[in-house]
Amino acid sequence: MKTKYLISFLILITAGLIFAGVDLRSFTVKSYGGNVILNWDTNSESNLNHFVVLRRTVSGGYVEIGNVYPKNDRTYEYVDQTAFKTSGQLYVYKLKIVDNDGTTSYSGEVSVMHNNGISSVKRTWGSIKALFR
Repeated sequence: MKTKYLISFLILITAGLIFAGVDLRSFTVKSYGGNVILNWDTNSESNLNHFVVLRRTVSGGYVEIGNVYPKNDRTYEYVDQTAFKTSGQLYVYKLKIVDNDGTTSYSGEVSVMHNNGISSVKRTWGSIKALFR
């Protein structure tokens, strides 16, 4: 009897993995031109509704910064223009994968040292402008 339940349990676990929605092939980030650019692609997608891009600093919790919807070519790019414009800030990103039935799963974490070529005057002015948005 225990064997029957174990086999049923294993079938349910396997079905959950098969129908998780996405087989993520790669997920990379880079700091470029004052922004952080995220790229990822998938081997396969089924029942996928959208991706949620999550970001945190080393000492903070994750915040949602954007949504990306499925594309036919399964190659994605998200430009994080909201990363604080400072040199030497470490950011950690991950993807929340949302299926059509509301099931969610997460990618692994990727991190990037955010360096940019913005002068200190532009950086200060950008910070001042952000206060009044």
